[in-house]
Amino acid sequence: MANGFPMFPLGTVLFPHALLPLHVFEPRYRALTQRCLEGDKEFGVVLIERGHEVGGGDVRFDVGTVARIVRAGELDDGRWMLVTVGVQRFRVIEWLPDDPHPLAHVERLDERSEPGTTSVAEITAQLRRVLALRSELGELVPTLDVDLADDTVQASFEAAALAPLGPLDAQRLLELDDAGERMDRLAGILTEEAQVLEQRLAGG
Repeated sequence: MANGFPMFPLGTVLFPHALLPLHVFEPRYRALTQRCLEGDKEFGVVLIERGHEVGGGDVRFDVGTVARIVRAGELDDGRWMLVTVGVQRFRVIEWLPDDPHPLAHVERLDERSEPGTTSVAEITAQLRRVLALRSELGELVPTLDVDLADDTVQASFEAAALAPLGPLDAQRLLELDDAGERMDRLAGILTEEAQVLEQRLAGG
């Protein structure tokens, strides 16, 4: 959009290829939804560094993901239920005044896939192990059936979306420009996570 790309700061990280359901209730984000549905159905999702998404006054990270609306339903009171999917990473060049929702000038980021030391098969096995351990501990997990894409870039994002990460760890992975490095970094996180979960199961 000529006057800026519509932005939706959130307390969560969206990765490309991942689904993100949204319940839109604030008037400014209802306006964003209407604007997007009348246009290309895309807006930017960025993690809030400090503050809260309700009411504004937040501090936001500058690397986020373009979200595309794939399903939208308006409720009787004007709220929206959306299903969105991550499309591509971007970097904020400049934040603009809210009108009425956040807006920014952004540049879309290309992906690199330099060879790392961690294969898609290895990260798949690690993810299955961590999710299985969490399930054994009675925790809710998104799935036990981990089936990642053959493409390293897509697989790195899919794996990061499935992994039990805090928002700051997820943001660090999102900011990496290289898929091989993302896979290696995630492998280290999952190794440590598995060790902690095994100790918990053993009563340690």
